[in-house]
Amino acid sequence: MAQFERLIWTIPIILVLVSIGCCIACGRAEYRIGEECCPMCSPGNRVYKYCTEFTSTSCVPCVDSTFFGLIKCKVCTNCDPGLKVKQPCRPSSDTVCGTLEGFYCLDPTKDGCRAAQRHSSCKPGQYISHTGTTSTDSVCADCPGKTYSDGSLTSCQPHTECEFLEIEPGTPWSDSECGVASLPTAEIIAGVLICFFLIGTIAGVCLFMRKRVRTRQNLGIPRSGNTNAVWGNLKRFKPPSQSGTQHSVICGLLAGWSSHL
Repeated sequence: MAQFERLIWTIPIILVLVSIGCCIACGRAEYRIGEECCPMCSPGNRVYKYCTEFTSTSCVPCVDSTFFGLIKCKVCTNCDPGLKVKQPCRPSSDTVCGTLEGFYCLDPTKDGCRAAQRHSSCKPGQYISHTGTTSTDSVCADCPGKTYSDGSLTSCQPHTECEFLEIEPGTPWSDSECGVASLPTAEIIAGVLICFFLIGTIAGVCLFMRKRVRTRQNLGIPRSGNTNAVWGNLKRFKPPSQSGTQHSVICGLLAGWSSHL
C-alpha cells in the first residue's frame, strides 16, 4: 500500500519536469543563449549579434578560409601528408580530403579521410600478393624456390636456365647470371701471329733466292764447281704452259740450286 502511494506522488512530479523541459528546450534551428532560444545563422554565415527578447540573431558571412559553425566560423582543414584535397573548403562546408596514390586511409570519415599512411614496401625476395588500395595496405609474400623478385613485382619470376655457363646462381632476389665459355684468346692470337710470321719469312726467302738466281743469270756469272749442275737443272725444266704459274719454276730452280750449295 505504501509503494502504491509513493507511485501516485511520483507520476505528477515526472509530468511537471517533462513539461518544464519541453518549455525550456529550443527548436532544431535554434541555439540557447541564457534563457533565450535564438535562431541559427544560415550555412556560410556566423553570428554577429545574439538575439534578444526584442531582436533576432544578426549574421555575417564567413571569410578567410573559414566555414559555417553553430555560433562562429571554423578554420578550414588542411589535408595532412599522404592526403589530397578531394573537395575544397566552402563557406558552408569544411575541406574534404582523400588519399594520394600509394597511400591508404587510417582515419576514414563519412566523405573522406583525416590521416593516411604509405603502402608497405615488400623486401627483395618477396612479391606483392595483394596490391594496396585507398583503404587497405599492401600484403607481401616470400618467393618460392627457383624464383626471384626485387620486391616491386606482383609475381615471382623463374630463374633463367643458363645454356652454356652459369656465372652466378639465382637467388630469391636476383636472376641467374649466364655467360659463354671463355676462349683462349691469347693462344689464338699468338698462333695467328706465328703463322703470319712463318708465311712472311718463307715468302721473303723465296723472293730473295729468286732475285739472286735472276741476277746471276743476267750477269752470266756461274758459281765455281756448280755451273754445269745448275745448267743441267735448267735444261731439265721445260717451259711452263700458259696455265702454269711462275711459282713452280721458282721452286724448281730453288730446289736445284739449294742441293748444290
